[in-house]
Parts: sequence; C-alpha cells; structure tokens
Amino acid sequence: MTLWLLAYLALGAFAGFFAGLLGVGGGAVMVPILALMFAAQNFSDAHLMHLALGTSMATIIFTSVASLRAHHQHGAVLWPVVRVIAPGIVIGTLIGAQLAARIPTKPLAIIFTVFMSYVALQMLLNVKPKPSRRLPGELGMYAVGGFIGGLSALVAIGGGSLSVPFMTWCNIKMHNAIGTSAAIGFPIAVAGTVGYMVSGYSTMQLGGLPAGCFGFIYLPALAGTVVASMIVAPIGAKLAHRLPVATLKKVFACVIIALLVKMLHGLM
Repeated sequence: MTLWLLAYLALGAFAGFFAGLLGVGGGAVMVPILALMFAAQNFSDAHLMHLALGTSMATIIFTSVASLRAHHQHGAVLWPVVRVIAPGIVIGTLIGAQLAARIPTKPLAIIFTVFMSYVALQMLLNVKPKPSRRLPGELGMYAVGGFIGGLSALVAIGGGSLSVPFMTWCNIKMHNAIGTSAAIGFPIAVAGTVGYMVSGYSTMQLGGLPAGCFGFIYLPALAGTVVASMIVAPIGAKLAHRLPVATLKKVFACVIIALLVKMLHGLM
C-alpha cells in the first residue's frame, strides 16, 4: 500500500501541474493512469473504469480550487461567464454521472478515448475562430453548460477540455479561457462526485468494489492525489501566464494522446 500511495502522490503532482497550466481539472491526465494502476492492483474489470472516473472527479474538486485561486490572482477568471454557465453545468453533470454508471468499462474507455482524441486534434491543428464570433446569450450558455457538464461527468474531466476550446472558439483570449475554465471545473467536480458516490453506492453495499471505496470513489487514491495536486496546481497556473498560446495547446495535445494510447493498450 505504501508503494501505491507514493504512486498516487506522483500522479497527483503530475495532474495538478497540468490542471494549473491548462485550466483543466486534471481528469484528462488522471483517468488513464488511474485505470492502469487499478488494473495492476487486480481490481474487478467490471468497475475498473468507473472507479478511475469517480476518483478522478473527486480529486478535481481540490485541484480546481487550487488552480482557480491562482488564475483569479492573475485576473484571468471571467466570473460573469462562470455565473451564467454554472446552472446548466450542475444539471448536466448529475445526469452524466448517472449515465456513466450504466455503461460497461470498455465502451466507457472507448467513449473517453474518442472524445479526448478529438480535443487533442483540435489543439494540434490550432483551429482559428471567425473574428466575429462571440459567446451565445443566456439560454445558449445554459445549454452549453448542460452539454459540458454531462460530457465532463461521463468522461470525468473538469470541463477544461470542452470549455477552453469553446471559449477560444468564441474569441475569448486563451489565458482568460484557461482561468475561467478552472473556475467552471469546481461545480462540475462537486456535482460529478456526488453522482459517482450515489451511482456506486449499491455496488459497494453488495461487496462489488474493493475495500476503501465510497461509491465509485477509491479513497486511498483520492487522498494521495489530492495532497500533491493542491501543492503543484498553483505552480502550473503561474507558468501558464508566461507561456505562449501555441505552446500551451501543443503540450496539452501531446500529453493526452500519449496517455490515451497507453490506457487503451492496457485495457483492451
């Protein structure tokens, strides 16, 4: 257990750095590695991906707070955008977490991979928005929030993989998009964690999960990743304001692609 705790600490530091750097909750980095770690510990294949997703979502609560504080200090968080998009995000996240619990591990892994591959490709190609494009109105933002929240819960990300491309597509500056996304990650993480706890509770009661679980949250992994990620996330956030936009996008894309390949190789 000591060896695995050290591994969780290392993962938390790695994910926390990219959470601060890129405005993501760290789930895009954390889920593939947690899935491989849980498989190495012989966790049941039936719920391996659900545990990776649920534990990642719970960790994002803490990484998002550390990240958004650092970005707020740089004046990068657009709070009016956060307020208008948050209601849709909470509703969508709760629905997405319940849906994820009903999908088997391998199809869930494929959904995660397809979505994240699309995001990485967009970043690598550096797709440019039309100069006239702006954020939608209030109803449109509710709908966008619901979509971001639902898909974020389904693949256990903090929303940055969706909200950062969406905001830059609407001509929000990259650093503001990253800072605002860090704030958006908090309601996603809270609602998603509640959803994964509730959806995994009956499985836990029936003895279908390893010791140390609360619903689909594996507490030893949560403890290790949280401690390290909260320390390192502000470091990544500070670095984000010193790097050019193109570099941020390429770093994000390359890390995600490498982790996806490794995760699929281990699960298939």
